Amino acid sequence: MLLGDLLMILIGFVAGAAGGALGIGGGIVLVPALTIAFGVPQTVAQGTSLATIVPTSVSGAIAQDRAGNVMRRAATWMAAVGVVAAVAGALLALALPTEVLQRLFGAFLLVSAWRLWRG
Repeated sequence: MLLGDLLMILIGFVAGAAGGALGIGGGIVLVPALTIAFGVPQTVAQGTSLATIVPTSVSGAIAQDRAGNVMRRAATWMAAVGVVAAVAGALLALALPTEVLQRLFGAFLLVSAWRLWRG
């Protein structure tokens, strides 16, 4: 196994653990890790992140649902609308210049961190 493979396994572990423990999308971990550690273009990092989120989200959601922590009606509505919005968002991301996309993602992370830090 190559060092790069081991690093990707570690990144996947961190993303999955953070997603399950904190309820965050793995993209918060995966996109920066892929772009910084591997030099992957932003759009490729985002696409890869989206592909990995499905199995990690489903397994985390099942565990939370079994504990009674899922508002099923709300989750159903948000998922239905989210699927449509995800397609629109992906098309927008593909149309934006890489630099703009990176700055938007960075700004999103900074605003999210600041709001969470304030409590």
